[in-house]
Amino acid sequence: MRLVVDLIRGKKVGYALSILKFTPNHAAIRVEKLLLSAVANWQAKNPDEKLEDADLYIKTIQVDGGRMLKRLRPAPQGRAHRIRKRSNHVTLVVDNIKTPVTADTIETKENSN
Repeated sequence: MRLVVDLIRGKKVGYALSILKFTPNHAAIRVEKLLLSAVANWQAKNPDEKLEDADLYIKTIQVDGGRMLKRLRPAPQGRAHRIRKRSNHVTLVVDNIKTPVTADTIETKENSN
């Protein structure tokens, strides 16, 4: 999952969707579904803006470890080997490139110069 996520980090949403569509990894299907869900959530929160004019990009995306299913597999001489079936949590933040400038950001920029 982390290999697929590294391909699309910081890219525009349209470009990231095309990368995911042609990536042969199984994880790409799940990340594509997640990205489409994030775009739909952005549309629900910003009903007055058009998606075509929004110029969305992937602001942050990270993969953390999730729960682990532990199973036993028979091994030679009556032993058993532990099988760990791993899962993960993916956090995805989509943002508009043209973010509105607030008074706080202007003040911090002036102080840093």
